[in-house]
Amino acid sequence: MGLDGPVLTIATVNVNGIRAAYKRGMGEWLAVRKPDVLLLQEVRASDEILADHLTAEDGWHLAHEASETKGRAGVAIASRLPMDAVRIGLRTGVTGDTGRWVEADLAVPSHDGAPARTVTVVSTYIHSGTLGTPSMDEKYAFLDHVTARLGDLSQAGGYAVVAGDLNIAHREADIKNWKGNLRSAGFLPQERAYLDRWFDDLSWRDLGRELGGEGPGPFTWWSWRGQAFDNDSGWRIDYQLATPDLADAAVAATVDRAPTYAERFSDHAPLVVEYDL
Repeated sequence: MGLDGPVLTIATVNVNGIRAAYKRGMGEWLAVRKPDVLLLQEVRASDEILADHLTAEDGWHLAHEASETKGRAGVAIASRLPMDAVRIGLRTGVTGDTGRWVEADLAVPSHDGAPARTVTVVSTYIHSGTLGTPSMDEKYAFLDHVTARLGDLSQAGGYAVVAGDLNIAHREADIKNWKGNLRSAGFLPQERAYLDRWFDDLSWRDLGRELGGEGPGPFTWWSWRGQAFDNDSGWRIDYQLATPDLADAAVAATVDRAPTYAERFSDHAPLVVEYDL
């Protein structure tokens, strides 16, 4: 039920700075892919700069939470569908938690006699964390707030998708060198347990895995350094998590991995899911 038909296309990507991504070719990808909804992480820009790239003249409605720390984080929702409501942040009171959560209720039009619907979309950017430092405590504290909000959204029912860079690989199939990262932030048992709870207790569904096969991969992040991209030595840390009703409508999930290292516009690749509502 996007603008051009019954299928709603939602893309999520960590852009590693919106200005840098556009210089590297993000605009060309966007022109070809044409998602109805674009969820961004690490925007690293002001409202004005974001609006300069995703303009109202091109049909974009925007919701954005910039980080209080300049040049860091930042999450945004760009939608070609109208926004009925916007909710900014999780209000944790911690400066480092800003620029990491934004929600919007989208008005999805009726098609072929089906009723109009509301789909809640969330763009989130979880802390990366470094083992043995206060940043891991900050990550776990934020994950607790995320878990509480996911519980609320799940209990409310209806259609909701929470997407973004979670900075956690859930299973061995989600990281190429899993044996070498068992004690690394992003693959710690304590971090992975949060995803277990979201899936097993709160009924969220991992569409990248459900529709992407058993793995390994498809990965969504590769280091800029060395031969990680060429060797497909990556991590699957970018997700679209959906409530059961919306997950049942998901028909395809694709990682838009660039053909070559030189054609990447970010160290992350977009994850695109199509929902037949």
